[in-house]
Amino acid sequence: MAQLGRVLTLLLALPPARLAHGQTMTGKQEAASTPVAALNLPSAEASQLTQALDGHDYATAERLLLDEISHDPHSLRAGRLLSFAGRVYFLNKDYLNAAIAWKKSEAIAPLDPSARFSLAMVYIKLGRSAWAQPLLQTLSTDDPKQALYPYWLGRLDYDAQNYDRAIVHFQQALTLNPQMARAYDNLGLCYFYQNHNTLAIESYTKAIRLEETSPHPSAWPHLNLAIALQFLNRLDEAEAQLHEALRLDPTLAPAQYQLGLVMEARNQLDTAVKALLEAAKLDAAYAEPHYALARIYRKLGKTAQSQEEVEAYLRLHAEAHPAANPQKP
Repeated sequence: MAQLGRVLTLLLALPPARLAHGQTMTGKQEAASTPVAALNLPSAEASQLTQALDGHDYATAERLLLDEISHDPHSLRAGRLLSFAGRVYFLNKDYLNAAIAWKKSEAIAPLDPSARFSLAMVYIKLGRSAWAQPLLQTLSTDDPKQALYPYWLGRLDYDAQNYDRAIVHFQQALTLNPQMARAYDNLGLCYFYQNHNTLAIESYTKAIRLEETSPHPSAWPHLNLAIALQFLNRLDEAEAQLHEALRLDPTLAPAQYQLGLVMEARNQLDTAVKALLEAAKLDAAYAEPHYALARIYRKLGKTAQSQEEVEAYLRLHAEAHPAANPQKP
């Protein structure tokens, strides 16, 4: 982790691009949204790159691009190739190398908005939200009609528990795009954590209605609505929402976990255990179901099984939060 921090610090230290007086960005320089044909590769390499991308063979695509970049690593052409390489690394979920490629490209020529937005997403993936925020703010200023930028600024504020500011950003996103279901869903989360439960339920319900028109509706608004309903002790309604969430996404472990909690609250302990075991099966790194299982097994007088679940919870919680559990030298 320390090595990652050093690499990222050096990455950020790369100088921003500075165009010569009178030089302007052209469509050809916008590699993040540029097809392979516009990269000016030799025909054989272009064909190999297209074939690799079509086959999701990202390692081969990366090697092809890096070989071309090495011929003249500081040219504008290299900048375009580096920006394209950032896309390939991103698709390959190699977020650190994606960030490095885009920063190197930016040192040659400014990134286009698509690449800058992707770089912000990479920073979030790498746990560097403070680096993503100014990028998103600049993008929002440059394109004030794009709802995606205030939405993500809201996400960053929500993660920082700055709910008032997050609400402003989500409302701004919805003003720009009233059909943005996930903005309503996240708005509901903010209201819920501020104990504005009526507003939270209204926001989740709007998100659900919008998701109904999607070819692949999200299960998360149903889950979030269920949590609010359970908090208000409206257990029948909460259970119905959880079953709908699991119908949409049977692999959603938090929905199974929440269903277990609802069944426990209704004193249907066997059904609760079944749901919690399924949640733990769906996500082997999920600690919370084990804590709930330990509590229920204790109620059932199953002391040995309760202790096993406590130990599983402590192990998984320590793995998920290593900074809170420093190892002794």
